[in-house]
Amino acid sequence: MTFIINIIQKFSKQLFSIYGIIFFSFIYLPLLTVIFLSFNSNPINMMVWDGFTFDWYKSIFGYSTKLDEDAIYLESTDQLLSSLKNSLIVSITTTTISTIIGTMTALALARFRFKFKSFYRALIFLPMLIPDIVLGIALLIFFVTIGIKLSLLSIIIGHCTFLSSYVFIVVSARLAGMNETFEEASFDLGANRLTTFRKITLPIISPGIIGGALLAFIISLDDLVITYFISGVGSTTLPVFIYGIMRRGIKPEINAIATLMIVASLIIAGAGLYFRSKTTK
Repeated sequence: MTFIINIIQKFSKQLFSIYGIIFFSFIYLPLLTVIFLSFNSNPINMMVWDGFTFDWYKSIFGYSTKLDEDAIYLESTDQLLSSLKNSLIVSITTTTISTIIGTMTALALARFRFKFKSFYRALIFLPMLIPDIVLGIALLIFFVTIGIKLSLLSIIIGHCTFLSSYVFIVVSARLAGMNETFEEASFDLGANRLTTFRKITLPIISPGIIGGALLAFIISLDDLVITYFISGVGSTTLPVFIYGIMRRGIKPEINAIATLMIVASLIIAGAGLYFRSKTTK
């Protein structure tokens, strides 16, 4: 019997190892392929390797290269930089607003009792459950009906409607694992609610707030479907700009832009994990 159990355990370990290799290959091989092809010098067929080059990265930032003489790929560097600027404005603004709303909502539902509390909690999850295309159409109709011009403002409002839910979930999870005796001890020592929140609650839940803010920033930065519906003239974000290029064919610069976005995401995630580890010590 022991021999059979050992065989099963050994087989299970091998099976999980194979599953892990397949799982991570499925996730990371496409990303590695994009990074690899971003250095391909073939201006016609990017799937055929023709040599190593940094020219696609140079062309993104407006530098003249030899490959520019073969074909015109990017619309213009100004359009690219403008879309990147719009994405950063939307992401930073949305992250700030969503983090405040999501954190305050999580605190209210965790610390106060009121009627229809469960119903209100369910409503917060609704924007996450609705398909993006449905939410995008609904927001478009709403903005047109009340007379809000499609611009960066409409994108920020639209992103806040569903990103606040993501922040709420992350902060709520942190609050659920928090020991309330610390707050009770603070009240017993004569501290008011504001002092208790500033000295006790906020330092404890700050890793959750940071995690929620980073999640909101990344989702806002790469959102396409909802942004596509509620963006107007002059408010094109980077994902919408890339989508517009791809509709006219997959071009080599897209690999370079995607690689830069991957690197930026890794830097943001690494900084968040580092700051979170410092906060939890």
